[in-house]
Amino acid sequence: MKEIISYNDPKSVISEQYRAIRTSIQYSNVDKNMKTILVTSSDKNEGKTTTVVNLAVNFANLDKKVLLIDCDLRNPSVHKMFKMGNIYGFTDILVHNREMSKCIQKTEMKNLDILTAGAIPPNPAELLSSDSMKHLIEELKNVYDYIFIDTPPIGLVTDAGVLASFIDGTVLVVKSEGVEMKQLEESKKKLDSVNANIIGAVLNSYKAQKNDYYYYSYYGSK
Repeated sequence: MKEIISYNDPKSVISEQYRAIRTSIQYSNVDKNMKTILVTSSDKNEGKTTTVVNLAVNFANLDKKVLLIDCDLRNPSVHKMFKMGNIYGFTDILVHNREMSKCIQKTEMKNLDILTAGAIPPNPAELLSSDSMKHLIEELKNVYDYIFIDTPPIGLVTDAGVLASFIDGTVLVVKSEGVEMKQLEESKKKLDSVNANIIGAVLNSYKAQKNDYYYYSYYGSK
């Protein structure tokens, strides 16, 4: 679990930046009951999974009951970061193969549960847009204070847009010098087209000029 720096090294500079992002999300939630937060990116390898995992850990540290769902059905990796199995997950709940209680896994971190992807379906976008998926999210909102959702890059497939249309808030992860502005603009257009509530963006892997470290920053919240 070395990528989970908020757990492994909570006093680090990067962990402090994640706490700053957490605070920004909280402020964006002052007048709203924002319980579900989706994280996506324009392209692969921008750090969206690392970001959503560390945000989930930080919110769990507030003594809030948090669930992290891996909805990246193209390349699920949350279970790998937590060194968990992925035999059953949320897809198995949706097709009525397994009960919810049998699929949600506890972590060694207080207040944080994981719902892995489960069996990979042949039609990810259709499954994510189903009424069963919407009902599952609503059911989980009655149990958890916050639900964080990892999705495939919005710039590559439609899955994130499908979910963002009924999720409370969306965060876009942007890798510094890793994505072209045109591609980023297209990603925002795709999210806007489904009326996604974009609450901000995380600038990832930006190297400060005066300090030899990488940090994350949050900006553009509504």
